Amino acid sequence: FRDRQLWVGLEQDILPGIIKTQPAKLRVWSAGCARGEEVYSLRIIWDRLRPTYPQLPVIEITGTDKHPDYIERARAGVYTKSSLKEVPTEMRERYFDIRKSGNRFDIKAFVKADIEWKVQDILAAPPGIGFDIIFLRNSLFTYYKEPLRTEGLGRVVNALASDGWLMVGSHEKLPAGASNFRRHESIPWAYQWKD
Repeated sequence: FRDRQLWVGLEQDILPGIIKTQPAKLRVWSAGCARGEEVYSLRIIWDRLRPTYPQLPVIEITGTDKHPDYIERARAGVYTKSSLKEVPTEMRERYFDIRKSGNRFDIKAFVKADIEWKVQDILAAPPGIGFDIIFLRNSLFTYYKEPLRTEGLGRVVNALASDGWLMVGSHEKLPAGASNFRRHESIPWAYQWKD
């Protein structure tokens, strides 16, 4: 839940907006997902929306990273107490099994449902098309230089659904030529694709 403003905006505005369009399925890709924190944060928010929207669409989340060990750690869903400093206590209790030591937290099995993990570089072909949300945070625009940034962004854009959302890191911004994106009015790191 790092960059709290993003997660609050997703829970209170972006996801309800998508749900109101009544899709049968919500497709999400976390590119450069590292150890899966972002993927599980989204999955937790989705579960928290259930009391308000009893007929939630099916959610399919794909987490990719080029490091196989990161993907294995993400799949395991085990975190230390220091990794969860932004997670409120009530969320820790509902969504994690806390080990006796009190310093190890395991994501509960129901949170892991509908998540697919793949070893894949951001610059490779996307793991599909028609994603409603793509997380591209602290990866492409942080670790790659031009022209790879532009190339990678082009691949990501091609994987977005019409009116899909692209989330970047809090210290990142889209290149000047990315004119088909409209920035969210209250979340400076959320951009909606407009054809």
